[in-house]
Amino acid sequence: MTATPGAPILRIANCSGFYGDRMSAAREMVEGGPIDFLTGDYLAELTLLIMWKDQQKDGSGGYARTYLRQMEDVLGTCMEKGIKIVTNAGGLNPAGLARKMRELADRLGIQARIAHIEGDDLLPRIGALQAAGEAFRNLDTGHTLAEDGVEPVAANAYLGAWGIVQALETGADVVVCPRVTDASVVVGPAAWHFGWKRDDWDRLAGAVVAGHAIECGPQVTGGNYAFFREVPGLLNPGFPIAEMHADGSCVITKHPGTGGLVSTGTLTAQLLYEIGGPRYMNPDVVARFDTIRLEQEGPDRVRIAGVRGEPAPDTTKVCINYMGGYRNSTSFVLTGLDIEAKAELATETLFAKLGGRDRFESVDIQLARTDDPDPASNELASATLRITVKDHDPAKVGRAFSNANVEMVLTSYPGLYGYGKPSSEESYAVYWPALVSSSAIEETVVTHDGSRIRIPSATATGNPVEVVPPPGPSMAPPAGETRRMPLGTVIGARSGDKGGNANVGLWARSDAGFAWLRDFLTVERFRELVAEARDLEVQRYELPNLRALNFVVVGLLGEGVASTTRMDPQAKSLGEYVRAKVVDLPVALLGDAPLPAGGANSIRT
Repeated sequence: MTATPGAPILRIANCSGFYGDRMSAAREMVEGGPIDFLTGDYLAELTLLIMWKDQQKDGSGGYARTYLRQMEDVLGTCMEKGIKIVTNAGGLNPAGLARKMRELADRLGIQARIAHIEGDDLLPRIGALQAAGEAFRNLDTGHTLAEDGVEPVAANAYLGAWGIVQALETGADVVVCPRVTDASVVVGPAAWHFGWKRDDWDRLAGAVVAGHAIECGPQVTGGNYAFFREVPGLLNPGFPIAEMHADGSCVITKHPGTGGLVSTGTLTAQLLYEIGGPRYMNPDVVARFDTIRLEQEGPDRVRIAGVRGEPAPDTTKVCINYMGGYRNSTSFVLTGLDIEAKAELATETLFAKLGGRDRFESVDIQLARTDDPDPASNELASATLRITVKDHDPAKVGRAFSNANVEMVLTSYPGLYGYGKPSSEESYAVYWPALVSSSAIEETVVTHDGSRIRIPSATATGNPVEVVPPPGPSMAPPAGETRRMPLGTVIGARSGDKGGNANVGLWARSDAGFAWLRDFLTVERFRELVAEARDLEVQRYELPNLRALNFVVVGLLGEGVASTTRMDPQAKSLGEYVRAKVVDLPVALLGDAPLPAGGANSIRT
């Protein structure tokens, strides 16, 4: 049975890290062991755009349809066991998903009190909010919506946890959320269960860190882990559980017998995912990531403690999307000798047929030199030339662009062939991150019986809180002999997207390793290693408590994942790229190198 309010431990499980995650995860978490809450994260900036397109085709859509299929498997069991369900699967249409959930419950003959939350959708109020002084200034460029003449198709504020708390107070068994923050589906249940107040900053901050730890599902139990050879059962890693305590501390774990690994390493990797500086902003509190303490409590059990919080900010983030135009791409394969000359010929020929590069609003050309000088196979002799064009006129980038590619097949460089079939234009959206005053948010809980309860805006109450991070390792970097080896021999990394920016967090596995990493990897050295960052702003943050550095590369992804022309639009591989760079590693650190496969039971912490 579920824990009663005030019970010493609250077990909050995750069953989804993104829209499209493992369908069986909900059943696995409900049947695999005791839990009190089942949560899931289904949203990202790109997901909201996908849901908007879905809603254009079907006005009743706009939510995570896979959630309903998961709930069909587990809703009855959850009600029998007293497990409550809180997710952000409502997306752009929480009312629609709540209605579908009630229909599902009726069809299955299940009694379930289903509530939903509204108020994140600012699109109908954009004009009025601008007139009231909200500029919706782009966090990356500094431009306002009005200055750039942007007409949004979606604008969703990130809501906090207190609507979830209120829904649970009314007796809800299921809370369907819209664009709440990823961590809020953990903070809300914890705050309700333990009776926290709005100014319990440290407790709330601890729950934010717990939410950030489990929001991406098995990414904290060994998925996408830099030292993946240490992770057993990676074919099917278990989903995570946060065992919350009344003081805001928690233990991250998973059900017994499931694949994967929960270690200080896998947890550090997830904590570094998609963050900026040490002050992690949330609508309800500012969590100080430079105060987190990790302790390996036992096999697959890591305790998070010591998290400090600062008062809630007076603004919250808004995810705005607008249509940027149309684009099309082509990829030429270049094989063998004279790669550069072949790429130049292909490029000049294509644009000569199209009437010149200036006909397009944007042209992006990328030559990936994946060819070997003395290739062992045909494929290893090949490089790829990728050309992308963008324009507001679909005719320019549609079939005319594809047809020009086809006409080159027998008339250009030797060995010409490409990837895929000729394509038509596709529309793309541009991500516009902004802030809005918390007082402008009109959050409402719609209870299972249709009552509507307004949630007060989050405000920074009380006196400012002074947070002094604990001192990190103070030892000097190891000296002596070095070897030319990949950075990733001893250093882990995790990377991701933050709108048009990308972050890469790197961590060491020992105090000596961190002392060397902090001394070695300056912003200047980072730019030397990462060619794509040399002309961009690079921000560097130290997290000594995690033996980690975090770098934010501003503008690496252009105008966001839906618009970028990078082959890796979400910067998922950026960390592994940095780890592959060959540097002068101190021999003294080679004891921190990954253990052989199967050595997970003796991981260094």
